[in-house]
Amino acid sequence: MAERHRSFKAEGIVIKHQDWGEADRIITVFTRELGKVRMVAKGARKIQSRKGGHVEPFTHILAQLDRTSDLPIINQVETVEPFMELRDSLENITVGLYVMELLDRFTRDEEGEDLPLFQLLRETLLRLAASTDKWPVLCYFQLRLLDVLGYRPSLFQCAVCQRKIEPVDQFFSPMQGGVVCPACGEKHPNLWKIQVEPLRFLRHFQRSTFDDAAKAQVHPAVREKIDKLIEDHLSFLLERKLNSPRFLNSIK
Repeated sequence: MAERHRSFKAEGIVIKHQDWGEADRIITVFTRELGKVRMVAKGARKIQSRKGGHVEPFTHILAQLDRTSDLPIINQVETVEPFMELRDSLENITVGLYVMELLDRFTRDEEGEDLPLFQLLRETLLRLAASTDKWPVLCYFQLRLLDVLGYRPSLFQCAVCQRKIEPVDQFFSPMQGGVVCPACGEKHPNLWKIQVEPLRFLRHFQRSTFDDAAKAQVHPAVREKIDKLIEDHLSFLLERKLNSPRFLNSIK
């Protein structure tokens, strides 16, 4: 087995951090090279620290790291993109934290290079920072995240019988992995109902580029139905409730 170099570089986006010891921080970073990695920023909590400003959540960084028998230690770090716009209001912070919470919950430490997921995260933060209406960005991110992770829901064919979905009210089953037609839905109890309008926009977002998806004019009531279905579906996959959506709804 080839020996790993003691020192290495990693480019990534800070997901979260936690205090450690008297002055240090453990930060969780989604990197291009290794996926999700926890690393130590020594002295980051000191007022005079040159690392502290670089290891805040949402920050896109380039770090030089030293391997240890435990977590790697940041030797040097520089900011590639601070995404300051995501820190200028409580709502923007909460939206950014929701993206980070989803990524954190759906990934494990050091699963290896995952360029599509890294690019999705970076593009989402760029879009959030540039958009006044965050809803299309979040909806698109959630559906693309499911795609990248291999959980793409079936929205154009019945997840049970594989027949084409017609423009009428349907059912949705997280267990079956997507939309269930009325005929099959009658045979499967406890399915979620999904109306034509929310399903139409979900299908549009799933098959479109972001630029095309963002042009859709979605009524607030329809947005709420889409949010509820996606949140419940994500919670089913994770086997636990998400924290950020409830807080985001409360501050809205």
